[in-house]
Amino acid sequence: MHLFDPVFLARLQFAFTISFHILFPAFTIGIASWLAVVEWRWLKTGNPVFESVYRMWVKIFAVNFGMGVVSGIVLSYQFGTNWSAFSDRTGNILGPLLGFEVLTAFFLEASFLGIMLFGWKRVGKMAHFGATVIVAVGTLISAFWILSANSWMQTPQGFIKGADGIFYPTNWIRIIFNPSFPYRFVHMVAAAYLTTAFVVGGVGAYYLWRRRHVGSARVMFGMAMIMAVFVAPLQLFFGDLHGLNTLEHQPAKVSAMEGLWETQRGAPLKLFGWPDQKKETTLYALEVPKLSSLILTHDFNGEVKGLKEWPSEDRPPAAWIFWSFRIMVGIGLLMIATGIAAVILFLRKRLFDTRWFQFWCMALTPSGFLAVLTGWCVTEIGRQPFIVYNVMRTADSVSPVGSGPVALSLGAFFLVYTVIFGAGTYYILKLIGKGPDMPEDASFGTHGLKKPLLVVDRS
Repeated sequence: MHLFDPVFLARLQFAFTISFHILFPAFTIGIASWLAVVEWRWLKTGNPVFESVYRMWVKIFAVNFGMGVVSGIVLSYQFGTNWSAFSDRTGNILGPLLGFEVLTAFFLEASFLGIMLFGWKRVGKMAHFGATVIVAVGTLISAFWILSANSWMQTPQGFIKGADGIFYPTNWIRIIFNPSFPYRFVHMVAAAYLTTAFVVGGVGAYYLWRRRHVGSARVMFGMAMIMAVFVAPLQLFFGDLHGLNTLEHQPAKVSAMEGLWETQRGAPLKLFGWPDQKKETTLYALEVPKLSSLILTHDFNGEVKGLKEWPSEDRPPAAWIFWSFRIMVGIGLLMIATGIAAVILFLRKRLFDTRWFQFWCMALTPSGFLAVLTGWCVTEIGRQPFIVYNVMRTADSVSPVGSGPVALSLGAFFLVYTVIFGAGTYYILKLIGKGPDMPEDASFGTHGLKKPLLVVDRS
Protein backbone atom coordinates (compact mmCIF):
# COMPACT_ATOMS: atom_id res chain seq x y z
CA MET A 1 0.00 0.00 0.00
CA HIS A 2 1.33 3.41 -1.01
CA LEU A 3 2.40 5.74 1.79
CA PHE A 4 0.10 8.54 0.57
CA ASP A 5 -2.86 6.32 -0.18
CA PRO A 6 -5.95 7.92 1.47
CA VAL A 7 -7.08 4.58 2.91
CA PHE A 8 -3.67 3.94 4.46
CA LEU A 9 -3.51 7.46 5.91
CA ALA A 10 -7.04 7.23 7.31
CA ARG A 11 -6.18 3.91 8.94
CA LEU A 12 -2.90 5.32 10.27
CA GLN A 13 -4.67 8.34 11.75
CA PHE A 14 -7.31 6.20 13.43
CA ALA A 15 -4.65 3.78 14.70
CA PHE A 16 -2.70 6.69 16.19
CA THR A 17 -5.67 8.28 17.94
CA ILE A 18 -7.21 5.05 19.20
CA SER A 19 -3.83 3.83 20.49
CA PHE A 20 -3.73 6.91 22.70
CA HIS A 21 -7.37 6.57 23.68
CA ILE A 22 -7.42 2.88 24.63
CA LEU A 23 -4.75 3.44 27.29
CA PHE A 24 -7.02 5.74 29.30
CA PRO A 25 -10.17 3.57 29.49
CA ALA A 26 -8.02 0.53 30.29
CA PHE A 27 -6.56 2.37 33.28
CA THR A 28 -9.87 4.05 34.22
CA ILE A 29 -11.78 0.74 34.42
CA GLY A 30 -9.19 -0.83 36.69
CA ILE A 31 -8.44 2.10 38.95
CA ALA A 32 -12.13 2.92 39.55
CA SER A 33 -12.80 -0.59 40.85
CA TRP A 34 -9.59 -0.54 42.89
CA LEU A 35 -10.53 2.80 44.47
CA ALA A 36 -13.86 1.30 45.52
CA VAL A 37 -12.02 -1.54 47.26
CA VAL A 38 -9.59 0.89 48.94
CA GLU A 39 -12.40 3.08 50.25
CA TRP A 40 -14.27 0.01 51.48
CA ARG A 41 -11.16 -1.04 53.40
CA TRP A 42 -10.94 2.43 54.91
CA LEU A 43 -14.57 2.38 56.03
CA LYS A 44 -14.15 -1.10 57.48
CA THR A 45 -10.87 -0.52 59.33
CA GLY A 46 -10.82 3.24 59.93
CA ASN A 47 -7.16 3.13 58.93
CA PRO A 48 -6.06 6.58 57.65
CA VAL A 49 -3.50 4.98 55.33
CA PHE A 50 -6.29 3.70 53.10
CA GLU A 51 -7.77 7.18 53.01
CA SER A 52 -4.44 8.73 52.01
CA VAL A 53 -3.96 6.13 49.25
CA TYR A 54 -7.48 6.81 47.97
CA ARG A 55 -7.02 10.60 47.96
CA MET A 56 -3.78 10.29 46.02
CA TRP A 57 -5.07 7.92 43.36
CA VAL A 58 -8.45 9.58 42.88
CA LYS A 59 -6.59 12.64 41.58
CA ILE A 60 -4.74 10.45 39.10
CA PHE A 61 -8.05 8.85 38.15
CA ALA A 62 -9.59 12.27 37.46
CA VAL A 63 -6.75 13.35 35.16
CA ASN A 64 -6.85 10.01 33.35
CA PHE A 65 -10.65 10.22 33.01
CA GLY A 66 -10.41 13.69 31.50
CA MET A 67 -7.78 12.65 28.95
CA GLY A 68 -9.90 9.62 28.05
CA VAL A 69 -12.92 11.83 27.36
CA VAL A 70 -10.92 14.22 25.18
CA SER A 71 -9.30 11.46 23.14
CA GLY A 72 -12.64 9.65 22.77
CA ILE A 73 -14.35 12.71 21.29
CA VAL A 74 -11.71 12.80 18.56
CA LEU A 75 -12.58 9.25 17.56
CA SER A 76 -16.25 10.14 17.24
CA TYR A 77 -15.44 12.95 14.84
CA GLN A 78 -13.23 10.70 12.75
CA PHE A 79 -16.20 8.46 11.99
CA GLY A 80 -17.59 11.41 10.06
CA THR A 81 -14.44 12.98 8.64
CA ASN A 82 -12.49 9.89 7.53
CA TRP A 83 -15.01 7.03 7.61
CA SER A 84 -18.28 8.54 6.39
CA ALA A 85 -19.13 5.58 4.12
CA PHE A 86 -18.76 3.24 7.08
CA SER A 87 -20.84 5.51 9.32
CA ASP A 88 -23.54 5.86 6.69
CA ARG A 89 -23.93 2.11 6.16
CA THR A 90 -23.55 0.87 9.75
CA GLY A 91 -25.00 3.87 11.62
CA ASN A 92 -28.33 2.14 12.23
CA ILE A 93 -26.49 -0.41 14.36
CA LEU A 94 -23.39 1.25 15.80
CA GLY A 95 -25.08 4.60 16.41
CA PRO A 96 -27.55 3.26 19.01
CA LEU A 97 -24.86 1.11 20.66
CA LEU A 98 -22.59 4.12 21.14
CA GLY A 99 -25.58 6.22 22.19
CA PHE A 100 -26.46 3.66 24.87
CA GLU A 101 -22.91 3.96 26.17
CA VAL A 102 -23.31 7.71 26.62
CA LEU A 103 -26.76 7.48 28.21
CA THR A 104 -26.13 4.59 30.59
CA ALA A 105 -22.43 4.95 31.40
CA PHE A 106 -20.81 8.28 30.61
CA PHE A 107 -23.55 10.39 32.19
CA LEU A 108 -23.43 8.12 35.25
CA GLU A 109 -19.66 8.45 35.59
CA ALA A 110 -19.61 12.19 34.97
CA SER A 111 -22.45 12.85 37.45
CA PHE A 112 -20.86 11.06 40.39
CA LEU A 113 -17.23 11.91 39.60
CA GLY A 114 -17.76 15.31 41.23
CA ILE A 115 -18.79 13.65 44.48
CA MET A 116 -15.71 11.42 44.35
CA LEU A 117 -13.42 14.41 43.93
CA PHE A 118 -15.08 17.16 45.96
CA GLY A 119 -17.62 15.49 48.21
CA TRP A 120 -15.43 14.49 51.16
CA LYS A 121 -16.78 17.15 53.52
CA ARG A 122 -20.11 17.67 51.75
CA VAL A 123 -21.64 14.19 51.91
CA GLY A 124 -21.45 11.34 54.39
CA LYS A 125 -18.88 8.58 54.18
CA MET A 126 -21.34 6.01 52.89
CA ALA A 127 -22.68 8.44 50.28
CA HIS A 128 -19.15 9.10 49.09
CA PHE A 129 -18.42 5.37 48.95
CA GLY A 130 -21.64 4.90 46.99
CA ALA A 131 -20.47 7.49 44.46
CA THR A 132 -17.18 5.66 44.05
CA VAL A 133 -18.97 2.36 43.47
CA ILE A 134 -21.34 3.97 40.96
CA VAL A 135 -18.43 5.44 38.99
CA ALA A 136 -16.72 2.03 39.00
CA VAL A 137 -19.90 0.37 37.75
CA GLY A 138 -20.22 3.11 35.13
CA THR A 139 -16.79 2.31 33.71
CA LEU A 140 -17.81 -1.35 33.38
CA ILE A 141 -21.09 -0.41 31.67
CA SER A 142 -19.13 1.80 29.28
CA ALA A 143 -16.82 -1.11 28.47
CA PHE A 144 -19.90 -3.29 27.91
CA TRP A 145 -21.32 -1.10 25.15
CA ILE A 146 -18.04 -0.19 23.47
CA LEU A 147 -16.91 -3.81 23.34
CA SER A 148 -20.34 -4.91 22.15
CA ALA A 149 -20.03 -2.49 19.22
CA ASN A 150 -16.48 -3.57 18.42
CA SER A 151 -17.35 -7.25 18.78
CA TRP A 152 -20.25 -6.85 16.36
CA MET A 153 -17.75 -5.57 13.80
CA GLN A 154 -15.72 -8.74 14.40
CA THR A 155 -18.62 -11.22 14.45
CA PRO A 156 -21.62 -9.43 12.89
CA GLN A 157 -25.12 -10.87 13.20
CA GLY A 158 -28.71 -9.74 13.80
CA PHE A 159 -28.95 -7.51 10.70
CA ILE A 160 -29.82 -7.45 7.03
CA LYS A 161 -28.05 -5.54 4.29
CA GLY A 162 -30.43 -3.60 2.12
CA ALA A 163 -30.21 -3.10 -1.62
CA ASP A 164 -28.87 0.38 -0.88
CA GLY A 165 -25.91 -1.15 0.99
CA ILE A 166 -27.14 0.07 4.36
CA PHE A 167 -27.23 -2.28 7.37
CA TYR A 168 -30.59 -2.62 9.12
CA PRO A 169 -30.95 -4.24 12.57
CA THR A 170 -33.31 -7.19 12.86
CA ASN A 171 -32.49 -8.55 16.33
CA TRP A 172 -30.88 -6.30 18.95
CA ILE A 173 -30.21 -9.16 21.35
CA ARG A 174 -28.17 -10.94 18.68
CA ILE A 175 -26.39 -7.69 17.82
CA ILE A 176 -25.47 -6.82 21.40
CA PHE A 177 -24.61 -10.36 22.49
CA ASN A 178 -22.82 -11.36 19.31
CA PRO A 179 -20.65 -14.51 19.38
CA SER A 180 -17.34 -12.89 20.34
CA PHE A 181 -18.67 -10.29 22.80
CA PRO A 182 -18.68 -12.27 26.08
CA TYR A 183 -15.10 -13.44 25.56
CA ARG A 184 -13.86 -10.05 24.44
CA PHE A 185 -15.56 -8.25 27.35
CA VAL A 186 -14.15 -10.52 30.06
CA HIS A 187 -10.70 -10.52 28.46
CA MET A 188 -10.60 -6.71 28.24
CA VAL A 189 -11.86 -6.09 31.78
CA ALA A 190 -9.28 -8.52 33.18
CA ALA A 191 -6.62 -6.73 31.11
CA ALA A 192 -7.72 -3.39 32.59
CA TYR A 193 -7.48 -4.78 36.13
CA LEU A 194 -4.00 -6.17 35.47
CA THR A 195 -2.89 -2.91 33.85
CA THR A 196 -3.94 -0.99 36.96
CA ALA A 197 -2.45 -3.59 39.30
CA PHE A 198 1.00 -3.35 37.74
CA VAL A 199 0.92 0.46 37.65
CA VAL A 200 -0.11 0.62 41.31
CA GLY A 201 2.33 -2.15 42.19
CA GLY A 202 5.14 -0.40 40.35
CA VAL A 203 4.48 2.85 42.20
CA GLY A 204 4.32 0.98 45.51
CA ALA A 205 7.59 -0.77 44.66
CA TYR A 206 9.16 2.62 43.89
CA TYR A 207 8.16 3.97 47.31
CA LEU A 208 9.48 0.83 49.01
CA TRP A 209 12.70 1.11 47.01
CA ARG A 210 13.11 4.73 48.15
CA ARG A 211 11.81 3.92 51.66
CA ARG A 212 9.12 6.60 51.37
CA HIS A 213 5.45 6.40 52.37
CA VAL A 214 6.11 2.86 53.57
CA GLY A 215 2.65 2.10 54.96
CA SER A 216 0.89 3.41 51.86
CA ALA A 217 3.40 1.61 49.66
CA ARG A 218 2.61 -1.67 51.37
CA VAL A 219 -1.10 -1.19 50.69
CA MET A 220 -0.44 -0.49 47.01
CA PHE A 221 2.13 -3.22 46.57
CA GLY A 222 0.26 -5.86 48.56
CA MET A 223 -3.06 -5.34 46.79
CA ALA A 224 -1.34 -5.29 43.38
CA MET A 225 0.36 -8.60 44.08
CA ILE A 226 -2.98 -10.14 45.04
CA MET A 227 -4.21 -9.25 41.56
CA ALA A 228 -1.07 -10.70 39.98
CA VAL A 229 -1.49 -13.93 41.91
CA PHE A 230 -5.15 -14.51 41.02
CA VAL A 231 -6.10 -12.49 37.93
CA ALA A 232 -3.01 -13.10 35.76
CA PRO A 233 -3.56 -16.91 35.61
CA LEU A 234 -7.28 -16.32 35.05
CA GLN A 235 -6.43 -14.05 32.13
CA LEU A 236 -4.54 -16.94 30.54
CA PHE A 237 -7.70 -19.04 30.84
CA PHE A 238 -9.89 -16.24 29.46
CA GLY A 239 -7.45 -15.77 26.59
CA ASP A 240 -7.65 -19.46 25.72
CA LEU A 241 -11.45 -19.30 25.58
CA HIS A 242 -11.26 -16.14 23.46
CA GLY A 243 -8.78 -17.84 21.14
CA LEU A 244 -11.07 -20.84 20.63
CA ASN A 245 -13.94 -18.48 19.84
CA THR A 246 -11.74 -16.63 17.35
CA LEU A 247 -10.75 -19.94 15.76
CA GLU A 248 -14.44 -20.66 15.17
CA HIS A 249 -15.46 -17.27 13.81
CA GLN A 250 -12.24 -15.69 12.46
CA PRO A 251 -9.92 -18.57 11.56
CA ALA A 252 -7.76 -16.45 9.25
CA LYS A 253 -6.81 -14.27 12.21
CA VAL A 254 -5.73 -17.33 14.18
CA SER A 255 -3.69 -18.61 11.24
CA ALA A 256 -1.86 -15.29 11.15
CA MET A 257 -1.33 -15.39 14.93
CA GLU A 258 0.26 -18.82 14.55
CA GLY A 259 2.21 -17.97 11.38
CA LEU A 260 0.70 -21.02 9.63
CA TRP A 261 0.36 -21.03 5.86
CA GLU A 262 -0.45 -24.67 5.12
CA THR A 263 -3.47 -26.47 6.57
CA GLN A 264 -2.20 -29.40 8.60
CA ARG A 265 -2.89 -31.82 11.39
CA GLY A 266 -0.53 -31.81 14.32
CA ALA A 267 0.41 -28.21 13.54
CA PRO A 268 3.57 -26.99 15.32
CA LEU A 269 3.69 -23.90 17.51
CA LYS A 270 6.04 -21.37 15.98
CA LEU A 271 7.67 -19.67 18.95
CA PHE A 272 9.54 -17.20 16.78
CA GLY A 273 9.92 -16.47 13.10
CA TRP A 274 9.07 -13.93 10.44
CA PRO A 275 5.89 -14.45 8.38
CA ASP A 276 6.63 -13.40 4.81
CA GLN A 277 3.42 -12.35 3.06
CA LYS A 278 4.91 -12.52 -0.44
CA LYS A 279 6.70 -15.85 -0.07
CA GLU A 280 3.77 -17.31 1.87
CA THR A 281 5.96 -18.86 4.52
CA THR A 282 7.31 -18.13 7.98
CA LEU A 283 11.06 -17.66 7.78
CA TYR A 284 13.54 -18.65 10.49
CA ALA A 285 10.79 -20.46 12.45
CA LEU A 286 11.57 -22.03 15.82
CA GLU A 287 8.89 -24.67 16.30
CA VAL A 288 7.48 -26.95 18.99
CA PRO A 289 5.89 -29.98 17.25
CA LYS A 290 2.09 -30.36 17.47
CA LEU A 291 1.72 -27.74 20.20
CA SER A 292 -0.38 -25.34 18.09
CA SER A 293 -2.93 -28.09 17.42
CA LEU A 294 -3.02 -28.95 21.11
CA ILE A 295 -3.63 -25.33 22.14
CA LEU A 296 -6.19 -24.53 19.46
CA THR A 297 -8.08 -27.83 19.20
CA HIS A 298 -7.05 -29.52 22.48
CA ASP A 299 -5.91 -32.44 20.32
CA PHE A 300 -2.29 -33.20 19.34
CA ASN A 301 -3.49 -34.17 15.85
CA GLY A 302 -6.20 -31.53 15.47
CA GLU A 303 -6.47 -29.73 12.13
CA VAL A 304 -5.49 -26.06 11.93
CA LYS A 305 -6.14 -24.09 8.76
CA GLY A 306 -3.31 -22.22 7.05
CA LEU A 307 -3.52 -18.79 5.45
CA LYS A 308 -3.42 -20.32 1.96
CA GLU A 309 -7.03 -21.41 2.55
CA TRP A 310 -8.02 -17.80 1.78
CA PRO A 311 -7.33 -15.71 -1.34
CA SER A 312 -4.32 -13.46 -0.91
CA GLU A 313 -6.53 -10.35 -0.98
CA ASP A 314 -8.53 -11.66 1.99
CA ARG A 315 -5.56 -12.43 4.25
CA PRO A 316 -4.61 -10.15 7.15
CA PRO A 317 -1.00 -8.87 7.41
CA ALA A 318 0.52 -11.83 9.23
CA ALA A 319 3.78 -10.34 10.55
CA TRP A 320 2.02 -7.62 12.58
CA ILE A 321 -0.41 -10.10 14.10
CA PHE A 322 2.20 -12.80 14.72
CA TRP A 323 4.53 -10.55 16.70
CA SER A 324 1.84 -8.51 18.47
CA PHE A 325 0.33 -11.74 19.75
CA ARG A 326 3.68 -12.98 21.05
CA ILE A 327 4.41 -9.74 22.85
CA MET A 328 0.98 -9.83 24.50
CA VAL A 329 1.33 -13.46 25.57
CA GLY A 330 4.91 -12.90 26.72
CA ILE A 331 3.84 -10.04 28.97
CA GLY A 332 1.05 -12.20 30.37
CA LEU A 333 3.53 -14.93 31.26
CA LEU A 334 5.76 -12.36 32.98
CA MET A 335 2.75 -11.24 35.03
CA ILE A 336 2.03 -14.82 36.06
CA ALA A 337 5.70 -15.27 37.00
CA THR A 338 5.46 -12.11 39.10
CA GLY A 339 2.50 -13.56 40.98
CA ILE A 340 4.38 -16.81 41.63
CA ALA A 341 7.41 -14.89 42.90
CA ALA A 342 5.14 -12.80 45.13
CA VAL A 343 3.67 -15.93 46.73
CA ILE A 344 7.14 -17.36 47.39
CA LEU A 345 8.39 -14.11 48.92
CA PHE A 346 5.22 -13.76 50.99
CA LEU A 347 5.70 -17.24 52.46
CA ARG A 348 9.30 -16.32 53.28
CA LYS A 349 8.11 -13.01 54.83
CA ARG A 350 10.25 -11.07 52.35
CA LEU A 351 7.57 -9.62 50.07
CA PHE A 352 8.10 -5.98 51.08
CA ASP A 353 11.86 -5.86 51.53
CA THR A 354 13.30 -7.79 48.57
CA ARG A 355 15.15 -5.22 46.50
CA TRP A 356 15.42 -7.15 43.24
CA PHE A 357 11.68 -7.84 43.27
CA GLN A 358 10.93 -4.17 43.82
CA PHE A 359 13.08 -3.30 40.82
CA TRP A 360 11.37 -6.03 38.78
CA CYS A 361 7.92 -4.63 39.58
CA MET A 362 9.05 -1.10 38.75
CA ALA A 363 10.25 -2.35 35.36
CA LEU A 364 6.84 -3.96 34.72
CA THR A 365 4.89 -0.77 35.52
CA PRO A 366 3.97 -0.05 31.86
CA SER A 367 3.61 -3.72 30.90
CA GLY A 368 -0.18 -3.74 31.07
CA PHE A 369 -0.43 -0.83 28.63
CA LEU A 370 1.88 -2.59 26.18
CA ALA A 371 -0.16 -5.79 26.47
CA VAL A 372 -3.38 -3.86 25.80
CA LEU A 373 -1.91 -2.15 22.73
CA THR A 374 -0.53 -5.34 21.24
CA GLY A 375 -3.76 -7.18 22.03
CA TRP A 376 -5.76 -4.57 20.15
CA CYS A 377 -3.30 -4.80 17.25
CA VAL A 378 -4.10 -8.51 17.05
CA THR A 379 -7.83 -7.81 17.22
CA GLU A 380 -8.03 -4.93 14.74
CA ILE A 381 -5.31 -5.81 12.24
CA GLY A 382 -6.44 -9.43 12.31
CA ARG A 383 -9.87 -8.34 11.02
CA GLN A 384 -8.37 -6.83 7.87
CA PRO A 385 -9.06 -6.35 5.01
CA PHE A 386 -12.59 -6.05 6.44
CA ILE A 387 -13.97 -3.34 8.70
CA VAL A 388 -17.08 -5.45 9.32
CA TYR A 389 -15.77 -8.99 9.10
CA ASN A 390 -16.60 -10.72 5.80
CA VAL A 391 -19.30 -8.11 5.11
CA MET A 392 -17.70 -4.71 4.43
CA ARG A 393 -14.14 -3.99 3.33
CA THR A 394 -12.04 -1.25 4.89
CA ALA A 395 -11.25 0.20 1.45
CA ASP A 396 -14.98 0.73 0.85
CA SER A 397 -15.48 2.55 4.16
CA VAL A 398 -13.44 5.74 3.81
CA SER A 399 -14.67 9.24 3.11
CA PRO A 400 -14.15 10.78 -0.34
CA VAL A 401 -11.26 12.87 0.98
CA GLY A 402 -7.84 13.22 -0.60
CA SER A 403 -4.60 12.20 1.07
CA GLY A 404 -3.48 15.80 1.68
CA PRO A 405 -6.12 16.78 4.28
CA VAL A 406 -5.79 13.42 6.04
CA ALA A 407 -1.99 13.73 6.24
CA LEU A 408 -2.26 17.33 7.45
CA SER A 409 -4.76 16.44 10.18
CA LEU A 410 -2.59 13.48 11.22
CA GLY A 411 0.36 15.82 11.71
CA ALA A 412 -1.83 18.23 13.67
CA PHE A 413 -3.06 15.39 15.89
CA PHE A 414 0.51 14.33 16.56
CA LEU A 415 1.53 17.82 17.69
CA VAL A 416 -1.59 18.48 19.78
CA TYR A 417 -1.51 15.05 21.43
CA THR A 418 2.16 15.47 22.28
CA VAL A 419 1.44 18.75 24.09
CA ILE A 420 -1.86 17.89 25.79
CA PHE A 421 -1.18 14.32 26.81
CA GLY A 422 2.44 15.07 27.55
CA ALA A 423 1.24 17.71 30.04
CA GLY A 424 -1.30 15.28 31.53
CA THR A 425 1.31 12.57 31.91
CA TYR A 426 3.73 15.03 33.50
CA TYR A 427 1.08 16.04 36.05
CA ILE A 428 0.35 12.41 36.90
CA LEU A 429 4.06 11.78 37.41
CA LYS A 430 4.20 14.84 39.68
CA LEU A 431 1.34 13.42 41.76
CA ILE A 432 3.17 10.10 42.02
CA GLY A 433 6.39 11.87 42.96
CA LYS A 434 4.61 13.76 45.72
CA GLY A 435 2.92 10.64 47.09
CA PRO A 436 0.11 10.36 49.66
CA ASP A 437 -0.59 13.37 51.86
CA MET A 438 0.36 11.95 55.26
CA PRO A 439 3.00 13.45 57.55
CA GLU A 440 3.21 10.10 59.27
CA ASP A 441 2.85 6.73 57.64
CA ALA A 442 2.02 3.27 58.85
CA SER A 443 3.89 0.01 58.80
CA PHE A 444 1.69 -2.89 57.81
CA GLY A 445 1.85 -6.61 58.54
CA THR A 446 3.42 -9.14 56.25
CA HIS A 447 0.70 -8.94 53.60
CA GLY A 448 0.17 -5.17 53.83
CA LEU A 449 -3.51 -5.33 54.71
CA LYS A 450 -3.64 -5.78 58.49
CA LYS A 451 -4.26 -3.09 61.06
CA PRO A 452 -1.03 -1.07 61.20
CA LEU A 453 1.28 0.15 63.88
CA LEU A 454 2.14 3.81 63.52
CA VAL A 455 5.71 4.67 62.65
CA VAL A 456 7.39 7.82 61.43
CA ASP A 457 8.40 8.06 57.78
CA ARG A 458 11.97 9.34 58.10
CA SER A 459 12.48 9.96 54.43
